[in-house]
Amino acid sequence: MSKFKIITQFLKDISFESPNVPDLFFKQDNGQGKIEINIDIQIKGAENNVFMVDLITRVHSKLEKDDKSIFLIESTYSGLVQMEEEKDEEAKKRTLLIDVPTALFPAVRALVTRLTSESGFPPFAMQPVDFEAMYEQKKSQQPANNK
Repeated sequence: MSKFKIITQFLKDISFESPNVPDLFFKQDNGQGKIEINIDIQIKGAENNVFMVDLITRVHSKLEKDDKSIFLIESTYSGLVQMEEEKDEEAKKRTLLIDVPTALFPAVRALVTRLTSESGFPPFAMQPVDFEAMYEQKKSQQPANNK
């Protein structure tokens, strides 16, 4: 792991939609909901080993029986990161794609919980994300000549 310092972290973009409210609140038999979570990480380089890491999250809750949307939260939460000089590109990638998102994730989780709670739905707390497993999975899906 390369040494890094988060200079600042901030909410760059957020969207909350609940297109079927208040109808959902009036119906007694809505059935079970399902939640789809998608997470992506984007890195933008800058001068002097400063990088911006965007943790892009999409949380979509739908009714199982008719796929009707309950809520959709899309957010980009960013960290401006200063890294020590790192010659090993793999170590640098691992830091920016695993360690930094791991540090940013609790703020995203808190935002999602707060938004669902404030919207009148039961608070939804996202489970912790294994960013290392996510990194390894994406790495294994790349063609051999791109690794």
